[in-house]
Amino acid sequence: MAPYPALTPEFASQFARLALANVAREYPNKLDHVMAGPQDIAAPRALHPAFFGSFDWHSCVHAHWLLVRVLKTHPDLPEAGAIRAALETTLSSSNLEVEAAYLRRPEARAFERSYGWAWLLKLAQELSCWGDRDAHRWSRDLMPLAYAFAERYVEWLDAATYPIRHGVHTNTAFALAFALDYAGDCDAQVLRRAAEAKARAWYIDDVDAPAAWEPSGADFFSPTLIEADLMRRVLDADAFADWLARFLPGIAKRKPAALFTPAVVSNRSDPYIVHLDGLNLSRAWCWRAIAAALPADDPRAAIAVAAADVHQDAGLRGVASGEYVGDHWLATFAVLALSH
Repeated sequence: MAPYPALTPEFASQFARLALANVAREYPNKLDHVMAGPQDIAAPRALHPAFFGSFDWHSCVHAHWLLVRVLKTHPDLPEAGAIRAALETTLSSSNLEVEAAYLRRPEARAFERSYGWAWLLKLAQELSCWGDRDAHRWSRDLMPLAYAFAERYVEWLDAATYPIRHGVHTNTAFALAFALDYAGDCDAQVLRRAAEAKARAWYIDDVDAPAAWEPSGADFFSPTLIEADLMRRVLDADAFADWLARFLPGIAKRKPAALFTPAVVSNRSDPYIVHLDGLNLSRAWCWRAIAAALPADDPRAAIAVAAADVHQDAGLRGVASGEYVGDHWLATFAVLALSH
């Protein structure tokens, strides 16, 4: 079930240009920064020389993932040289050492938990699975930071009693999904076991998800679909099909309607309302992944693909709107949607 439309060279170039502009743009900037004293007052570039741009740290990290992804899948892009130059500058060993030192601060214990953690591991995974000579060096220099986040994941999962189910940054299903992807490709077995165990403990018994309540006005994830996207990583095809029948029993009848209808984005200059463009794109990649995880003869698969298509079309209309509150991050969600 191929995505439609796909990540074409034209899309890849468009999104690369957005990311290139954003990773080098320091201001405006929304820091996640706990200060222990006046000595901690510093500009974003001083605090985060690798990931200072794109409005906030996590958006800068996933803009780097976007650049790696499109260069990896489309090595002959006109922007290829600019992408390599940007990554060579930001992903230097000295810059990444500063990022690792920042993470070791006692005040940074919950820094970017857990959305930023997920994206840092996604970037590390993408680089580690690429035979490119430059990527090998960037991967090597990023690995200490990835290891530090993986250790932090394991510690947090051991302490966390309850999941977080809303549709924004701290959603635990999204964090676990990307942690499992990294753990699988990068042989992080301790993290894999911890993430899989917590996914089962938190979500395996869920039934009749309240999907009719979606969306909330600031969602960029569907709490329901992002959970299903996690559980298809944990369960085999038959077990996932059975779990999904209990969790979302109305799919065959396209119910609840709210889960099959793209969100309305009324104001793309509003930093929270524009999240709904991201919701449409993340719903698209979740629906498509759900379809691919179901047995080939499952009639829900075609319904899921249709839902993915309509959400993807709606979400793509919001990318490159000219409003920075969306432009600094939506292209990443578009690349993910077009890559499934």
